[in-house]
Amino acid sequence: MPDGSATPLRILAIGAHPDEADMYAGGTAALYARMGHAVRFVSLTCGDAGHQSMGRFALAARREKEAVLAAERLGITGYGLYDTHDGELEATLETRHRVLREIRTWRADVVISLHYAVDGHPDHRASGRATVDAVQFSTLRNVLPDVPALERSPLHLMMPDYGSRASHRHDIVIDTGETIDSKLLACDAHATQFHEFAPYGRGFLAEVPNPSAPWEAKRAYLLKHWGEFMYVQPDMQESLRQWYGESHAASVQFAETFQFSPRGGTPSPDRIRHLMPMLPQAGNHP
Repeated sequence: MPDGSATPLRILAIGAHPDEADMYAGGTAALYARMGHAVRFVSLTCGDAGHQSMGRFALAARREKEAVLAAERLGITGYGLYDTHDGELEATLETRHRVLREIRTWRADVVISLHYAVDGHPDHRASGRATVDAVQFSTLRNVLPDVPALERSPLHLMMPDYGSRASHRHDIVIDTGETIDSKLLACDAHATQFHEFAPYGRGFLAEVPNPSAPWEAKRAYLLKHWGEFMYVQPDMQESLRQWYGESHAASVQFAETFQFSPRGGTPSPDRIRHLMPMLPQAGNHP
């Protein structure tokens, strides 16, 4: 049974490509899963562009297998990929309805997405735009009437990527120390990105551990090159103190950060703690 909630919560994290929900929200997703809640990741493209040598079809097939392995390592319920080509995602009505169908079919209590009003990868912006627009219609039964509307709008949180990190607001910061290895193992599962394409593009292919290397070497490599999305950052401390208290906040080493969607208003602290039960309950932190 879930900790702190009689009914399992249903969490939906939506990215543009396979690996984004893992890197930006994987630790939080693993915490939900360990507490008995249902978590689904969705990639709105098949990720068939991001490689220096593989062709589209082979890459898409490989990335789907990587996503399945990543989901297993996080302990989440599933990982869905759409067949839209990487680099061709647009925030069209079709994409919005696709996201709305995901939200309603999953009966999401919490939706996590990318930012939409930032520079950076156009697929990321399109994914964020389609999601924020879809959330607005999640309770309106006359929009996409073939899928039952939700009774209440989900809590909508935005996770930062490289393009939004500087402007992102740390409304909620989650201590992910308990699940950092699950998150790192999920990133490791996306070998095409973390061990091949990213190091090729960023110039550190020589540092990639051998596939047979011990986990400690792979762990150190991932933390070195993607540490800004793993380690707690100084600008997260104020939010950590707010949600965890001074003593706990000072001890946090790994964290993930989320911003409330501007379209959803600011939820009450009680609702946040109900929907994010890994946070200390009111009065339970110094």
